[in-house]
Amino acid sequence: MFTRDINVDGFGALNIHYVHKKSKTVDAIPLLFCHGWPGSFLEIRPVLSLLTASSPEHPSFHVVALSLPGFGLDQYAEVTHKLMIALGYNEYVTQGGDWGFLITRRMAAKYGGKHCKAWPHQLSNAGLERTAWYRNKSSGYFVEQSTFPQTLAYGFTDSPVALLGWFYEKLVIWTDDYKWTDDEALTWISIYWFSRAGPGAAHRIYSEVSGDFYDLGRTSYPTIPMGASYFPQELLLLPSAWLRRLNNVVIESHHKSGGHFAAYERPKELVDDVRKMFAKGGPAFAIVPGRSGYA
Repeated sequence: MFTRDINVDGFGALNIHYVHKKSKTVDAIPLLFCHGWPGSFLEIRPVLSLLTASSPEHPSFHVVALSLPGFGLDQYAEVTHKLMIALGYNEYVTQGGDWGFLITRRMAAKYGGKHCKAWPHQLSNAGLERTAWYRNKSSGYFVEQSTFPQTLAYGFTDSPVALLGWFYEKLVIWTDDYKWTDDEALTWISIYWFSRAGPGAAHRIYSEVSGDFYDLGRTSYPTIPMGASYFPQELLLLPSAWLRRLNNVVIESHHKSGGHFAAYERPKELVDDVRKMFAKGGPAFAIVPGRSGYA
């Protein structure tokens, strides 16, 4: 784990925390892993050794997973891109879910072609029933975080029990019956409690983009290759036809199980999807010049 100062336009230098693990494969593909809410860089843990594994049978990756700071969407895209450049990865690919999807999509639109080469990510394939459940039964947090984020921030800063209650219910109901241990749940929540910016900073982005949230997918159109991994217990439905119309989808995988935290719940399935996209004969093989990813 490392920290690095990254200059953000209009904000000065921001100290960024990130995980950086290189593969033993020299020409491994640089991959930025971008988490969402209420996740953290910890989501990379189950997939890190799989992504960096060297093999003549599948591509390998140099992996970067940052802790998202409390900024708006454009600033997220800027700081993550600048981090990759600072680490010497002038050309790279990305993977993300939740806010990670929207951030990497913005990166694909702003830096696609020259720097950002492809972006596999996760979606829901559960149909309208799951989407209706989310909107009617599980989206109240979104309204509060979008309208009065600072009110929540005061409560979270004052009471670890309030933070635990707000976060833990998402960990339970947004997964596909994942059996959280006490240590796992408390570690995830402690990342927010002990963060330098405080537990309220992470949901500020909801307020920053709330007026444009449902237009985010239509305001920019990336042309670089996109891969889609569908997990049935994700939160929002994006029909495949819509996704293909708005993006350059080159590969899709539909899974029978898995939820919102796919990298944590179904690490092997997610990594297999990423490998297929960049494998020999795959739609994005050697898309990063000079980097096949094979040992």
